[in-house]
Amino acid sequence: MNDSKIINDPVFGFIKIKRGLLLQIVQHPLMQRLTRIKQLGLASVVYPAAQHTRFQHSIGALHLMTEALRGLREKGIYIFDTEAEGAEAAILLHDIGHGPFSHVLEHTLLGGMGHEDISLMMMSHMNEEMGGALSYALKIFRDEYPKRFLHELVSSQLDVDRLDYLRRDSFFTGVHEGNIGSARIIKMLDVADDQLVVNSKGIYSIENYLTSRRLMYWQVYLHKTAVACEKVLVNALLRAKWLVANGKELFASPSLRYFLEHNVDKHLFDRDEQALHCYSMLDDNDIWCAMKVWTECDDRILSLLARDLTERNIFRVEVSEEPVSEERIDELQTMIAQQAGIDKKDAHYLMEVTAIEKDMYSVNDDRIGILYKDGTIKDIAECSEILNIGLLSKKIRKYYLCYQRF
Repeated sequence: MNDSKIINDPVFGFIKIKRGLLLQIVQHPLMQRLTRIKQLGLASVVYPAAQHTRFQHSIGALHLMTEALRGLREKGIYIFDTEAEGAEAAILLHDIGHGPFSHVLEHTLLGGMGHEDISLMMMSHMNEEMGGALSYALKIFRDEYPKRFLHELVSSQLDVDRLDYLRRDSFFTGVHEGNIGSARIIKMLDVADDQLVVNSKGIYSIENYLTSRRLMYWQVYLHKTAVACEKVLVNALLRAKWLVANGKELFASPSLRYFLEHNVDKHLFDRDEQALHCYSMLDDNDIWCAMKVWTECDDRILSLLARDLTERNIFRVEVSEEPVSEERIDELQTMIAQQAGIDKKDAHYLMEVTAIEKDMYSVNDDRIGILYKDGTIKDIAECSEILNIGLLSKKIRKYYLCYQRF
């Protein structure tokens, strides 16, 4: 009997999924839910081919983890089979807690919780179901396992998660400048003092990786049109939640209704099993179905926002390097209220002011170490010929003013 299943992946080719724990995870309903959640959320409004899912990304990250572990073992790094399986399970499940449309739910219908918190809840739930089979994965995921380099493969500034999503997102968006040499980077990985490092021969690949990452963030993930579209969705959900709180009957799937009717935070997740159940049933389809129905809602604001999304009438965007003045905001609110025929106090639903900042490399986070032949380890910021510490760690901040088109 064949000991693995084969998935044909457009980025990495044939990927083997080992029978046993890993295949069990892939076939689990919580994992299959990721097939209904797009990896890039609303970025498809800019890059129409970006239709790939979080499930595809998770499978790709699993493939890179398997390759990385094989490469480290070949270099003499001792990794037990149970540890390798735990690391593979951890990366396979790393995004399991993501909600519809990437981080949108975290900023609207969830209070003080990120998808990482929910991933841990789901992994713990699955671990109970599987009789403790995910114990190694949970320890590695939480960075509680003695071999810390295994956690760094799952979550760090050079983890296999990032190596996959940069390659995959570049492929599906067609932004070829974001393509990275993931295979070479993985071959250059090593371990020194329980720290994941890169052989000095791979320094040029790391330079390309950091540059490509910066480009992908500003050209894809933080593209002004994608940001504006996300603001439309966020404001629609906030308006819907406000209407429900004030007694309005709105169409919604049972799972979405739970989040519209409750103020959901970690405390509610801890005391009400229904919270995790409803979250695990949510995917992109719940949101799109609601938006289509809400286009005919008798609430002027909600119907306008829902039509904006379904008809691609995205907020107009002005990007600047300086904060937006209070006078400009007040002027826009007055104009929007008049043109939309709504009270000025409600005009904030049809606009958004946000500041976004991103650096290419955080010198205060876990660092990318470069290993030289004499055994010394230097930070990439110290030894790169084309990247200096100032450029690497500089946070670029942009101010986005998004508002309704008429």
